[in-house]
Amino acid sequence: MKLLIIKLSSLGDVVHTFPALTDAMGRVPGLTVDWAVEEALVPLVRLHPAVRRVIPVPLRRLRKRPFSAWQSEEGRALRAALREERYDLVIDAQGLMKSAMIAAFARGRRHGFGWGSAREGLATLFYGARHVIPETEHMALRIRRLFAAVLGYSLEGLPVDAGLSVLPRPAAAPYLLLLHGTTWNTKTWTVERWRELSRIAHEAGLESRMFALGERETARAQAIMQDMPWISVEPPAPIDQLAPLIAGAAGVVAVDSGLGHLAAALGVPTVGLYGPTDTRLTGLYGPRVTELTSVRACAPCEKGRCKVAPETVEGPPCMVDHPALGAWRGLAMLGMGKADAMDKNGRAMAQGS
Repeated sequence: MKLLIIKLSSLGDVVHTFPALTDAMGRVPGLTVDWAVEEALVPLVRLHPAVRRVIPVPLRRLRKRPFSAWQSEEGRALRAALREERYDLVIDAQGLMKSAMIAAFARGRRHGFGWGSAREGLATLFYGARHVIPETEHMALRIRRLFAAVLGYSLEGLPVDAGLSVLPRPAAAPYLLLLHGTTWNTKTWTVERWRELSRIAHEAGLESRMFALGERETARAQAIMQDMPWISVEPPAPIDQLAPLIAGAAGVVAVDSGLGHLAAALGVPTVGLYGPTDTRLTGLYGPRVTELTSVRACAPCEKGRCKVAPETVEGPPCMVDHPALGAWRGLAMLGMGKADAMDKNGRAMAQGS
């Protein structure tokens, strides 16, 4: 059986689709899988060993100049790639107009979320079969249910397994990965909180590593690492080169970001810092995760601008509420050995006070 998956973006959404693919490969003998995804995320999709062919979609150019882009040589090449093979099934796991339109060019019976459960209701008009899966559960579980409904199997007894094939990068010393980058101001943690956490980790014998993409993240990273020589910033690299570094971390502390979701999927002990977004629907999904969520009445607000402190550039109140020691203890709860030992001997308490 040949299956085409349509899941174009974003990084976190693509990661949330991996467990469904792993389910399907275990339940459907002889399944062959292709995947259409935004071109920047092609290396990410290739991390799953079950994917035979990846179809790159130049999504940004198509959205910027939809009519001319579809008629260009690049647009014609995309249509040809989508129609190169006849599929037994096409699953749009995104439920948006952009993904539904891409699916419409593929040859095969199209399946997707039904009216009321797709993110954009008009997308359902492009499907030959619609599956109503209410938006009351985590997105990764909803996608797993969608695949199970389309392919005709039960999720009972299936473990949560992203199925990724990533070898950890060898390191001279154990390190904590600080994933501070995010697109919303309201999802950020303060520089001082990151510095406190890194100081605790350093006292426990862990180095700290960070990524920085763009001017804003670079400026934040430089502020975090000031006078802290045990912190380093990794150079920008494609996602398939970042993944081994994530997999090799002793632990990860992340704001709500795609790389945080990847860390969770890789089975690394991962603590998520959440304020404005709802962990019940889009939180971390993996075997060794925990989340610090806000107790404020206004959270989760799902807003990119804080109404309580609208002038805040970084670190809104719902995020500042999370102490560095709380994130460290979260790592200990997940079984990160260094954090566990540090908590037991009490030095972390001294650093966090």
